[in-house]
Amino acid sequence: MASRVMLPEPRALSGSVAPLLPGLGLCAIVTLLAMGVNRVFPTASPLLIAILVGAVLANIAPIPAQILPGLTFSSKKLLRVGIALLGLQLVFSDILGLGWGVMALVVAVVGLGIAGTMFVGRLLGLSWTQRVLIACGFSICGASAIAAVDGVVDAKEEEVLTGIALVVVFGTAMIFAVPMLAGMIGLDAAEAGIWAGGSIHEVAQVIAAGGAIGGSALAVAAVVKLARVLMLAPVMAVLSVRARRMSADSADAKHPPLVPLFVLAFVGCAALRSTGVLPEALLGYAKLVQTGLLTAAMFALGTAVQVSTLRKVGGRPLVLAAISTVWVATIALVGVLLVG
Repeated sequence: MASRVMLPEPRALSGSVAPLLPGLGLCAIVTLLAMGVNRVFPTASPLLIAILVGAVLANIAPIPAQILPGLTFSSKKLLRVGIALLGLQLVFSDILGLGWGVMALVVAVVGLGIAGTMFVGRLLGLSWTQRVLIACGFSICGASAIAAVDGVVDAKEEEVLTGIALVVVFGTAMIFAVPMLAGMIGLDAAEAGIWAGGSIHEVAQVIAAGGAIGGSALAVAAVVKLARVLMLAPVMAVLSVRARRMSADSADAKHPPLVPLFVLAFVGCAALRSTGVLPEALLGYAKLVQTGLLTAAMFALGTAVQVSTLRKVGGRPLVLAAISTVWVATIALVGVLLVG
């Protein structure tokens, strides 16, 4: 007699999904609204809109308990899928086409940016997790990097939310500051684009600044920024190794993987894109899905931003964020002037 395959009971499946539906539904509604605003105003990042909407809603009234499971799912699972799909925006040949000088600039921005931010944060007396969240967020790719790092270092919720809030504030300020300062310094469009891509926190913020500069700045800025995004993989690997060493002495500790699965998926997506086998239509849909997933995740994270919680954190993270912004921008500008 043939063996029977035991399928999950329909009630079991519905029972595991049903608690997520209210929160996922709310995330979907806000995501559609944020992406709709982006269609009308292309310089308005749907990710940043979603964070702001989530924060406003959370501070107007308490989030209903039945919505929380879906928000938690979005801020963790959907976020990681979105980060993995972000790799489909990367083409290795485009990054290599920047030249060794610009590639060295990208490595310097990420490496020295993280090191300098960690050093100053230590002088300010901030926790290691708060320092590394701000350092990676400001040196690599903003809120996505902060959320990705949190998946490895297991930071406190208020530290993650503080880092994301600071990315929104200082990254938005850089959208206006970089084009203005580039004109005052006398950088041409390509040089200004490299500086924008090498210094501004979020991908969407870089696109906005590149568009404001004009000329060839937008294309150059986008490629430089995506090269910084690619640095997320080795940085995450280093943090994972440290986390494993820290947990090695504890039998009960959960040992993180050497390289998180979503980071491997991110690199795999970049490699697949670089082969050139994927049709442009499919890449367009993939980018739409990736933006939607990250927007939903950012809204979910934004709902946890409580003004009362941020007040308890104090002014030291704000000081570190300001110094880190100037530090990363200075490294990028020096690199632009050296590369010429």
